[in-house]
Amino acid sequence: MKPAAFAYHRASSVRDAVDLLGELADDDPKILAGGQSLVAMMNYRMSRPGHLVDITHVPGLAGIRRDGAGLRIGALTTHRAVEKADLGPDFRVLSDAMRWVGHLPIRTRGTVGGSIAHADATAEWCLLAVLLDAAVVCEGPAGRREIPARGFFLGPFTTALDADEVIVEIVFGRPAPRAAVTEYADRRGDFAIVAAGVDLDTGDVVLGGVGTTPVLVEDAGTQDEIADALELRDEPGVPASYRRDLVRTLVGRAREAASRL
Repeated sequence: MKPAAFAYHRASSVRDAVDLLGELADDDPKILAGGQSLVAMMNYRMSRPGHLVDITHVPGLAGIRRDGAGLRIGALTTHRAVEKADLGPDFRVLSDAMRWVGHLPIRTRGTVGGSIAHADATAEWCLLAVLLDAAVVCEGPAGRREIPARGFFLGPFTTALDADEVIVEIVFGRPAPRAAVTEYADRRGDFAIVAAGVDLDTGDVVLGGVGTTPVLVEDAGTQDEIADALELRDEPGVPASYRRDLVRTLVGRAREAASRL
């Protein structure tokens, strides 16, 4: 299939993109970053924006930099750039998790900010942001603000981002030397049926594929306790019991992997 008709705009700066989003607000404009999620949805007519605001050439939005004990990742930084980066033991979980992101072409073009904005409940960046209590930095008409990741994801593909705001960077404020992410899909590169991330230093667990947003379990108990507490329903080809068993298995695997770090 092909996308519905739209107008294309190439932003020269973050402020230019914000202005365009405001001017075009009546026609449902969307930001184009890596395009690996948005373009696919447009091709299937699941998303029909009247305008695309391309930020791929905006300077200063890509890159990884230290900020004291924390880490800042620019919105246009690709998954592959994070995968290849030497983030040291404190943030190794970020680069290690990238191996679960689709296939190499997707990792090469897809961006961190694009994944966060898309807000797929099984997306690795969404899980990582919630697990590590990151902040999403965005810019709008009133300037910049930080939105805690644990309040950013509101529903299926829905976030706390205003319609005229652009994600600038993701801030991981604290080290996570004993954190790990794992997942299961029927085929390598497919969307995960269930994903699990753990941080042994906080005791927190985050799950993907069991709700409309990443599900955070703070100071989590045993794998059985986590799985049994979930409200799941049977879906075509994926019974609730099967998904619950996956939660038990994947939380255990993630905890085992994190304990070896």
